[in-house]
Amino acid sequence: MSAISIDAAKPKQRVVVVAPGRGCYNKEELGYLARFHTDKQEFIADIDAYRKALGQVGIAALDAEAKYSFKLHTPGENASALIYACAMADFMDIDTDQFEIVAVTGNSMGWYIALALAGTLAPEAAIEVINTMGSMMSEGLIGGQLIYPEMDEQWRRDATKTALLDKVIADVNRHEGCELFTSIFLGGYRVLAGNEAGLKLAEEQLPPLDDRYPMRLYNHGAFHSPLLHGVSNKGFALLPLSLFQTPKIPLVDGRGQIWTQYSTDTAKLREYTLGEQVVEPYDFSKAVAVAIKEFAPDKVIVLGPGNTLGGPVAQSLIAINGFGWQTKADFSAAQGSEPKLIAMGNEQQRPIALAD
Repeated sequence: MSAISIDAAKPKQRVVVVAPGRGCYNKEELGYLARFHTDKQEFIADIDAYRKALGQVGIAALDAEAKYSFKLHTPGENASALIYACAMADFMDIDTDQFEIVAVTGNSMGWYIALALAGTLAPEAAIEVINTMGSMMSEGLIGGQLIYPEMDEQWRRDATKTALLDKVIADVNRHEGCELFTSIFLGGYRVLAGNEAGLKLAEEQLPPLDDRYPMRLYNHGAFHSPLLHGVSNKGFALLPLSLFQTPKIPLVDGRGQIWTQYSTDTAKLREYTLGEQVVEPYDFSKAVAVAIKEFAPDKVIVLGPGNTLGGPVAQSLIAINGFGWQTKADFSAAQGSEPKLIAMGNEQQRPIALAD
């Protein structure tokens, strides 16, 4: 048998693809589109044509800035479109001769990107949804977010920290004028959302850890909390059902629910995306767990830009013994020999996902 026919018979590896959320395009990622995606000029130009019509800065120009700027690169109206472009461009580069994409999911804003990856949002609809939802707080943030670890040194859930976080949330909400909620279950971290008074009180009550936590997330609103009911209502008013299509690839949402090409009611998918997904906690850990248990992938590919989501994905896998990992040490050892978790924002791992 010839080498060609042997190669052709080689089965594809099954992969779940994960889309990142806000906060993953940082100074190290400046120039990401220019470095990796010079062949996607038409895709980028279409996004910029949409943004130009709204009087917004183009993503090509943002990516080409000489210096990273918090003021320019982190506001939602710029960060959302920029991250979407980088993630979708990475998705286009995955070698589908080598990998079969069996499901997609995402973290927070990455849910909108996942809708695009799955084909639920066509390219024109994807930039409309992502740009619209990302620009909702351009006239002023509604609340904010902070992040705090919920794990031990081996990336396993720490029941003491979980109890502490639950206690702080309950206590803060007993104070007049203070509001605090769980926003995202993010692997080994909990993201909290609240108003300024609630976040300040939480920062006073949570013990400092590693000279970093509790960490306020810059330019982030109170995503996935009741404080965003107004944003949800605006989303429903601006984004019609006609933008949504049946997915071509199964989707796993922030509750762990699966949307397939065979059973999706697009009206219900829009209802979740613009309703519950905006105002209720987003359980990214559960989304990853369901994707692994239900679709049994050989590998997980995390799209860029950046590599900030790699840790939470690994922590979510450790919680369910995914790939046989029970500790951070297990994960590190496995990644050193044959990576099961491929972060396309990591220049060492990126080539694994690409065609030779």
